[in-house]
Amino acid sequence: MSWFESFVLGLVQGLTEFLPISSSAHLRLTAAFAGWHDPGAAFTAITQIGTETAVLIYFRKDIARIVSAWFRSLTNASMRSDHDAQMGWLVIVGSIPIGVLGVTFKDQIEGPFRDLRLIATTLIVMGVVLGIADRLAARDEAGGKHRAVKERKSLKELGIRDGLIFGFCQALALIPGVSRSGATISGGLLMGYTREAAARYSFLLAIPAVLASGVFELKDASEGGHVSWGPTIFATFVAFGVGYAVISWFMKFITTKSFMPFVIYRVLLGILLFVLVSAGVLSPHAGESAG
Repeated sequence: MSWFESFVLGLVQGLTEFLPISSSAHLRLTAAFAGWHDPGAAFTAITQIGTETAVLIYFRKDIARIVSAWFRSLTNASMRSDHDAQMGWLVIVGSIPIGVLGVTFKDQIEGPFRDLRLIATTLIVMGVVLGIADRLAARDEAGGKHRAVKERKSLKELGIRDGLIFGFCQALALIPGVSRSGATISGGLLMGYTREAAARYSFLLAIPAVLASGVFELKDASEGGHVSWGPTIFATFVAFGVGYAVISWFMKFITTKSFMPFVIYRVLLGILLFVLVSAGVLSPHAGESAG
């Protein structure tokens, strides 16, 4: 991998990680369109450490409060009813599905799941799901002539059942094209949560999963020697800087705006990808060899 490739891929990772359009799909597609080698699941996992560091800094006050309350609740029974302490447990519970499924389907994630036809399918299908969830949220918020405005749930109403559902939604992002934020936000909206609550829990829930995945891939890459370390680390720093700017913008955007621009983009990109593969312009396995 060249330094230029690492810069572009780090930029793509940072731009797309927090938007509901799938960073793993865009890294895969960038390489395919440019004629480069697929950066691979290891590169994706390691550069995601950069974007998750941006989450840690952006939500540092929330995270410090949750971690402190959770540790105190281990020895202080009165703290166990505290919302922040409960959030700590809910992040742990919600992380179980992706941990189990990630280990179980590791070979598929690094192989068959990176087929461009599957990516096109998930881009379209999950785009439609996000669109439906967004419309339901907008209807509740706006009300209507014969319908009162419906109050949506905040994170204070999050329980174990919903936490696990969020977790299974996040696990769908093991398939490139699904989008971690897109799947969890869609799940949250369909369960009746506000856009801001769904996005905030989505980002908090991603922290243990992404960091664990990155550390796991770092260990494998160190032993296997199949990662270009210089360019990969450079891409991780690029992803961190761009990712922090994007998450700051996105959290402001979702408080007043619809997700429909992302829905339209996902569906059009998926259709374009199907057309290019069907026409023979792109092979379903374009650039699949790691480089």
